[in-house]
Amino acid sequence: MNILREWYDRYISDPQVVILAVALIIGFLVVVTFGKMLAPVLASIVIAYLLDGAVEKTHQLGAPRISAVVLVFILFMSFLVFALFWLVPRLSYQVTQLVRELPYIISLGQESLVQLPQQYPNLFTEAQVSDLMDAIRTEITAMSQRVLSYSLPAVFGLISLMVYSILVPVMVFFFLKDKHHILAWLSKGLPKERRLVDEVASDVNDQVANYVRGKVWELFIVGAVSFATFTLMGLNYALLLATMVGLSVIIPYVGAAVVTVPVAVIAWFQWGWSPEFGWLLFAYGVLQALDGYLLVPLLFSEVVNLHPVAIIIAILIFGGLWGFWGVFFAIPLATLVQAVLNAWPDRDARADEAVANTQPAPGS
Repeated sequence: MNILREWYDRYISDPQVVILAVALIIGFLVVVTFGKMLAPVLASIVIAYLLDGAVEKTHQLGAPRISAVVLVFILFMSFLVFALFWLVPRLSYQVTQLVRELPYIISLGQESLVQLPQQYPNLFTEAQVSDLMDAIRTEITAMSQRVLSYSLPAVFGLISLMVYSILVPVMVFFFLKDKHHILAWLSKGLPKERRLVDEVASDVNDQVANYVRGKVWELFIVGAVSFATFTLMGLNYALLLATMVGLSVIIPYVGAAVVTVPVAVIAWFQWGWSPEFGWLLFAYGVLQALDGYLLVPLLFSEVVNLHPVAIIIAILIFGGLWGFWGVFFAIPLATLVQAVLNAWPDRDARADEAVANTQPAPGS
């Protein structure tokens, strides 16, 4: 009991800790409990947060805030219309074409697998190839069943998309327009003495704002350059693969490696072991190198100080909880955890700091 009492006195006795803990618990419970119900609201908050940087920059250039909000909102709506009426239909068409060609691609893959024991008898046996083909058939069958099981939910997903396309833009506009009023209203529910909450919020915002907005720019730039490269080289499904490459930047360390597989497989089935296949892989490697060594340092002026293992664990945890958005915000959420731990008051540390401050300086 003495150990627990000492631990409580050292870390929990500060009233600021209670305020911070209650705020975090309430926020977590709201997201977990009402996450699906409030999905349009949460999505609107995320989009408004991403657009707020452009609004502030425009406002700093001398434009009234309402004019900056209207300008940024018009650009956002233009992109939304472009995505809904140009990007999504073409992506859907390429996905459909790829599904139709899957039997042909599978047959070519089986022919290549059957030839492996003849070409490399010391590495592969007919039994190994047969087991591998059986595993591939089983996985393809399971995948087909999953696709069929998604057909009915897809109808409801389409209805939700139509609702979101109306609600989300409206809420984004008002979140941008009335940002200060909304924040002032929310702050009324917090105690006036909330130093620790303000400290954590300021620390997280400074690190996360640059990271999230930089990630969005990286996603668009990498996707656009990939699409131009794949199109110029004549790669099939260029838009679909470029979209996958762009989205891969969301997952550090893992995304680029994972998306390399479909790019290489599509290129190999299109060209085989040819110079075109080699040039495509070379161009893709140059693209990834430029992203890692040129684009990332330019976009991320402030590096989030997280260990790679911590990043991977955050992706697994938050991705498992909230899917795509959990993966996208894994690093910001991990940054929140780190900021809380760094700001968490330590009674003994504060006492040692106070003693050090009261001691006279040497030579005085």
